[in-house]
Amino acid sequence: MRNIWSPDLSALSGIIQELNPSKIILLVDENTHDRCLPHLIITIPELDGAEILEVPAGEETKSLEIASELWLGLNDLGADRSSLLLNLGGGMITDLGGFVASTFRRGMHFIHIPTSLLAMVDAAIGGKTGVNLGPYKNHIGTFCPPQATLVSPVWLETLSQRQLLAGFAEILKHALIADENYWQESSCVSEMTGDHLTPLLERSIEIKEALVLEDPEEKGPRKALNFGHTIGHAIESLSLQSEHKLLHGEAIGLGLIYETMISEKRGLISSEESERILATLKMWYADLPHETSPDKWWPLMLKDKKNRGDEVNCTLLKGLGKAFINQKLELEELRGISIA
Repeated sequence: MRNIWSPDLSALSGIIQELNPSKIILLVDENTHDRCLPHLIITIPELDGAEILEVPAGEETKSLEIASELWLGLNDLGADRSSLLLNLGGGMITDLGGFVASTFRRGMHFIHIPTSLLAMVDAAIGGKTGVNLGPYKNHIGTFCPPQATLVSPVWLETLSQRQLLAGFAEILKHALIADENYWQESSCVSEMTGDHLTPLLERSIEIKEALVLEDPEEKGPRKALNFGHTIGHAIESLSLQSEHKLLHGEAIGLGLIYETMISEKRGLISSEESERILATLKMWYADLPHETSPDKWWPLMLKDKKNRGDEVNCTLLKGLGKAFINQKLELEELRGISIA
């Protein structure tokens, strides 16, 4: 697994030459097809004549039905185990494309080219692949690292403020679980622009990469990365069934707020620490429309893939920059927290 910082994308040519694939296929959604694919093809001459598979944008695409269509598409294109799938897109594309590639003919080469901030610092890093099972996030998937993940800030210019804010939630999470000094830096961001966010990319990638290398299959320390996700995933799933659909990172931002509150309620962080953390998180995420009733979250949380038996497993904070994994949540405890 290689995470490569390549601002001009030129490193991709060398990787393709090294792999010498029998065929190159590009997986895109309708957004990256229009906004990113032309630039990539012009920049990388080895992509001349590459095949293209396009899927609809949006989290609903990350399904077994779409995965099956892509397997058939790869088969129709004559792909084999030495072919290369390039996943050009955000977290949905890297999750879906990684899953499809890792299972097609028991595994073909794939490379991630993340184009969203969230994918650059989180989804495309770490070798997790997956699709959703109905309302349940990432229930079907594999641990399978790509041949490389190519990170370039050039794509930040293609993103809306909303997309940048969604990715920023994962940057804040990395700081909260691993690096108090990094929290000081990231919490001072005043605008959602590429210029403000690019300096943070490499440190976030370093934090996630270190946890993944220590614990590739999430049996211990890597669980720190789940902070904000137990409640966040439930909020996201509920939003996708409503008129106020949240992006993944937006829901995680809300999850960070609620799980910080639980950390304070349990005495794991001081009220002073909680106040500092929540001041930043609430400034960016508290006003997002979402389901606020824990009784609505709970059925989805009981099906969370991180659970053991019937216990809802969660990661909390034990100080600024320190994660506390394998914490059991109770419904009654959740009923006592509120953003308002």
